[in-house]
Amino acid sequence: MSESSPTQTRDGTTVRGLHVVIDGNPAAPPLLLIHGSGATGSMWAPVVPSLVTEYRVITIDLPGCGQSKPASTYAVAQQADRTATVLDELGLRNLKVVGHSSGGYVATALVERRPDLVGELVLVSTGPSHAALLPGPAIIRVLASPPFGPLVWAIRTDSMIRRGLAATAAAPITVPDGAVADLRRTSYRAFRAILAANGDYIAARTVPQRLIDAGKPLLVIFGDSDPRWDPASAHQYEAVPGAKLEYLRGVGHIAMLEDRDALARLILDRAL
Repeated sequence: MSESSPTQTRDGTTVRGLHVVIDGNPAAPPLLLIHGSGATGSMWAPVVPSLVTEYRVITIDLPGCGQSKPASTYAVAQQADRTATVLDELGLRNLKVVGHSSGGYVATALVERRPDLVGELVLVSTGPSHAALLPGPAIIRVLASPPFGPLVWAIRTDSMIRRGLAATAAAPITVPDGAVADLRRTSYRAFRAILAANGDYIAARTVPQRLIDAGKPLLVIFGDSDPRWDPASAHQYEAVPGAKLEYLRGVGHIAMLEDRDALARLILDRAL
């Protein structure tokens, strides 16, 4: 079977080399969930049951992450193009697109390159510019940076993966076992390349600058205790006409694991 033909896996479908999971009523409006750097679509698992009450929910593993194949380049524009190809293959248009962290860069690039695919945009914990980046927790620096990163990455345990995620949260979290298993599939080389590509993307132009003339409804959601990106930096998105900004109290960087109900209500456009 060719790579272009959708093939079933144990818990989803492979489309053009990307792992895709679709939940909900096929007749419901489509909603796409895009994960952040080195994460996987399974990180969204806690909020999917709430979202499928109103949407057909599509989650993907970006190239090199989780159950998706690696790629020759992880430039954000190409990540968006690959995502667009999957949506074309599935016959989907005018989606609500939700990007978490650097997944918001892929969502933004999707707006830039294929505006026909995006009806609404939701950015969750998406750092708007390099200036907003905070020093990473020690365990993240050890895992992600040379000289020790490649060595530690190769021997990292499930417990270490969970501790690394917990270091970016402000509230206690439970990481789905499926997410841990998928996170183990991502190589150090791919992770580093993805981080570099994301940095290049916001160095060229900030996310608010890219969205000012996009003409898409924009909701920005930020934890008020995010240790990865300065929570106050979310106000940079107010430069985008009509943008709405919501803070989640006591939440860090991974809202879907810290306060899934509050995050789901905002994505569903319900007041807290």
